[in-house]
Amino acid sequence: MAFWLFKEEPEAYSFANLERDGTATWSGVSNPLAQKHLRSIKKQDQIFFYHTGKEKAVVGVMEAVGDPRPEPDDASGKRVVIDVKPMMKLQHAVPLSVIKSDVLFASWELVRIARLSVMPVPQELWVQIMKLSASPHK
Repeated sequence: MAFWLFKEEPEAYSFANLERDGTATWSGVSNPLAQKHLRSIKKQDQIFFYHTGKEKAVVGVMEAVGDPRPEPDDASGKRVVIDVKPMMKLQHAVPLSVIKSDVLFASWELVRIARLSVMPVPQELWVQIMKLSASPHK
């Protein structure tokens, strides 16, 4: 099993929307590197849901419910989508400011490549974010 992070504007689609819907198809990803990452995801991989915009925080955990499949609306046939379901809302959201203040995260894409919407999460960083989610942050 691998670990990932997906970003979305909460005004467009939030973790609460995913919890309400039960499942969702993650689509509309056009960045080539983000698409490369999407193609690498396997069924049952775990995924952090990150709210972008004003919030800038990891807020929940999702699971891939299937392997990548062609994006139905992509006439070029190059893009893929992935279906996800909610696993848990984090006890406390983990803000980007907290992540950036921890040297452990310095080389991670979330810190280095701000516009990348899909990225891998090394296991040690996954564990650290889960630990950070146990306490409230300002």
